[in-house]
Amino acid sequence: MLKEITITVNGQQHTLEVEPRLLLVHMIREVLNLTGTHIGCDTSSCGACTILLDGKSIKSCTVLAVQANGKSITTIEGVAQDNQLSPLQEGFKENHGLHCGFCTPGMILRATELLAQNPNPTEEEIRWGIAGNLCRCTGYNNIVKAIQYAGAKIRGEELPSTEPEFV
Repeated sequence: MLKEITITVNGQQHTLEVEPRLLLVHMIREVLNLTGTHIGCDTSSCGACTILLDGKSIKSCTVLAVQANGKSITTIEGVAQDNQLSPLQEGFKENHGLHCGFCTPGMILRATELLAQNPNPTEEEIRWGIAGNLCRCTGYNNIVKAIQYAGAKIRGEELPSTEPEFV
């Protein structure tokens, strides 16, 4: 039996009929065709499916679509505004914070919540903040630098160097 849900995704309201057992990640990717949210493990270990649900980062492979009824979702497709990269997207670009890009959407959405809670995190706070999101190819140094860059930009401070660290 299908269930009707109404959700707002990236500012656009949707009313959908979904199977009660449909995972939110599958609804986002297969029903709404927003494929920037990745599926990496199906066990909540990797964080590739991270989105914002009412402003809080969650792993969408652990939530049923019906649990999102009446809520607001932000996916990576909703992060840029007015065709301008967000400070985090710019930080990842300028600081070489991505290699293959598979983890990047989840990292950016997790870091969005992190910076909303603490606009000036230390390196250790950043590393703890992204600990639930795995990257298999960067070594994290440039991801941390990208988040520091975004924090400085959000705070209106001079932007840190964008010299990449290669491991």
